Amino acid sequence: MPTAFLRAFGQLFDPRILRLLAASLLLSALCFVAVWAGVAWLLASTEPFGLSWLDNALRVLGGLATLVLTWFLFPLLASAFVGLFLDRVAVAVEARHYPHLPRAPGLPWWRALGCSLRFLGTVLVLNVLLLLLWFVPPAYPVGYVAVNGLLLGREYFELVALRRLDPAGARRLRRANAIGVFAVGAAGAFLLTLPFVNFVAPVLLTAAMVHRVEAWRSQAAGGG
Repeated sequence: MPTAFLRAFGQLFDPRILRLLAASLLLSALCFVAVWAGVAWLLASTEPFGLSWLDNALRVLGGLATLVLTWFLFPLLASAFVGLFLDRVAVAVEARHYPHLPRAPGLPWWRALGCSLRFLGTVLVLNVLLLLLWFVPPAYPVGYVAVNGLLLGREYFELVALRRLDPAGARRLRRANAIGVFAVGAAGAFLLTLPFVNFVAPVLLTAAMVHRVEAWRSQAAGGG
């Protein structure tokens, strides 16, 4: 597994991947500019209290709250947009490291969008529930790695494997390599906790999973 992530880091500056990261960054920035502009307009055009000093205070606090939320949510939204382009990341990795492979059918954009939204929603809900473990400090990091390792491992495995395998074949390969799938997911969960790295973590996780899936497919084929 370390080799898979080292290869993933080594390809991070591939022009094809840099273009995808730039596109997702631009989309995220546009979303937040639109949200911020909408909040600013709403605060400027309403006077809910009818008292100038109180309404002015609300505008200032509202602007600061929007700025704070933007700062904390930007990596999450950027990662979600990156998720729309992960099939292209897999294509770039295969073109560089596995040129002998035939072109994969890939995932339709609408399916990629659905998977990205479903995964984002699941991660948000489960991680909010995990906050309950803050009351038992030693349990939180264990719970975080266990839950997100399972989620990320399975989601990214399916994203990669279903490009070349039918659902039944992908399920058999995942079950045969369950520990490895979890290990890749757990490593990805750790990367998502690192500032700035969390933005490119989906790309690294996809690239690493491509390497592991191809290794597992090769082992399965060699084993008959």
